[in-house]
Amino acid sequence: MTDLSPAAQAVLTAFDERYELIGPLESNWQEVCLAAALSALAVRIKGADNIRQDVIDIAAELEAHQ
Repeated sequence: MTDLSPAAQAVLTAFDERYELIGPLESNWQEVCLAAALSALAVRIKGADNIRQDVIDIAAELEAHQ
């Protein structure tokens, strides 16, 4: 397997770290983990404020989804 770029690794790490905190016992664990990954992606978006805000909004919506 090839190594991931730092950006891809940051997104994957955010997903994994959130999963380690809540695990599959949480009913919406996929949404919460994906929200963490999207948040990690959002901080890397430069010069595209509207896109970054869209990603942040999607992450918040997923995290709140029950």
